[in-house]
Amino acid sequence: MDLILLLKALLLGLVEGATEFLPISSTGHLIIVGDLINFLDKEKRDVFEIVIQLGSILSVCWLYHARLFKVVRTLKSDVQAQRFVLQLLVGFLPLAILGLKFHHQIKEVLFKPVPVAIALIVGGLVILFIEKLSLKSKISNIESMTVLDAFKIGCAQALALIPGVSRSGATILGGMSFGLSRQVATEFSFFLAIPVMFAATGYDLLKNRDLLSVDDVGLFLVGFIAAFVSALVAIKTLIRYVAGHDFKIFAWYRIALGVAVISYFW
Repeated sequence: MDLILLLKALLLGLVEGATEFLPISSTGHLIIVGDLINFLDKEKRDVFEIVIQLGSILSVCWLYHARLFKVVRTLKSDVQAQRFVLQLLVGFLPLAILGLKFHHQIKEVLFKPVPVAIALIVGGLVILFIEKLSLKSKISNIESMTVLDAFKIGCAQALALIPGVSRSGATILGGMSFGLSRQVATEFSFFLAIPVMFAATGYDLLKNRDLLSVDDVGLFLVGFIAAFVSALVAIKTLIRYVAGHDFKIFAWYRIALGVAVISYFW
């Protein structure tokens, strides 16, 4: 297999894993970087991105496997486990419904570098605005969340259908706006990613199964492993970071990247 192609797959895998759980938009980064390095044709690149996103979400399952196994094991008898699953399902619904209805239109119009760059800048400004509000947190653990809290966070997450918005950014900042502490909003964002990304990956793989080829296994495997490893590092880093920092650095990064992309492509 072409070494340059493998290196491009490695790069995109690292980009996906490093950005998936940070409030900077992994989809936006994949669109921009994939376009810059001219990686595969559009249809095959879309399938590749689906596969490496699966690598990222499996990293969450790996890190939180003890808690997830406990929920599955005690689901029939434990009220807290039942409420946790219900929260995830309710939080997942807004994005699922709107995604099924508008996914094609959004992909056709907005999955391009310049619209992504604009969303990056706007999202950065929103982060700066929310951080300036000095929000008071009323919820210090996931167990204290209500189903209504989960639904409101799910509505915020639905904004991430627009590439460049950032699913993790929308859920974390949305959660903070609705009274969750920074740490709880971040952790719930990780858990909420599980049904969202498994559903999106399964749907897209089923829809694009004709594009899957045995010849691409090596390429996809490189990207998958790179995404898994870099996502593990990113999640652990973000957990430590939010313990004592705000998200302003991510806001300025988004704005700087957005301006750079617009300057380059225009």
